[in-house]
Amino acid sequence: MFRKELYVYDGQKQRKIIIRNYQEKDFQGLIKIQRESFPPPFPEELLWNENQLTNHIQLFPEGSLCAEADGRIIGSITSLRIDYTESDKHHTWDFITDNGYISTHKHNGNTLYVVDICVSPAYRKLKVGKWLLQSLYETVVHLRLDRLLGGGRMPGYHTYKNELSPEEYVHQVVNGTLRDPVISFLLSCGRTPVSLVENYLDDEESCNYGLLMEWKNPLI
Repeated sequence: MFRKELYVYDGQKQRKIIIRNYQEKDFQGLIKIQRESFPPPFPEELLWNENQLTNHIQLFPEGSLCAEADGRIIGSITSLRIDYTESDKHHTWDFITDNGYISTHKHNGNTLYVVDICVSPAYRKLKVGKWLLQSLYETVVHLRLDRLLGGGRMPGYHTYKNELSPEEYVHQVVNGTLRDPVISFLLSCGRTPVSLVENYLDDEESCNYGLLMEWKNPLI
């Protein structure tokens, strides 16, 4: 099981953060963080429910992590294992994750796939999301997997959809001309683009696009 403690800077103060596997007692806190992290127009039906969370901790507890500070859940990251080849680039979030229920989890899969990451807006300045991703990188190394993979939302794209194709938008975000709240964050965490995926997720802000991004295990 996974547990680590670390200190992060909040201005001039240091604050203690715990990253650990989430459990049934955390479900209400996890659902609350989802609502804080993904307000409308993000589809409410894509937020976690207790049945999904139960599957996460039963099917793959190693890939179900939360961040805790001040006695409350402040963020989470969820994953599953899949068998991935280069021909599998164009898939939907629904298909690869079974709509977040992760019944598609493969015990011997070669790739750790990120289902979801969210952090309470009040704690994002502490770089909690980056530490959650780092914890999954450590999981990739520990399990001797090939990579971490996942599709990133492009919530800034709707602002430019009449000016730029999705490919042009991604190019400008990657080269630093534009900043996207999610893609730029993932780039700063060491993820690299694999492919643009049309109809990846029902997401009005991203115009339903997602950018598949990976982090390769440097030790294999």
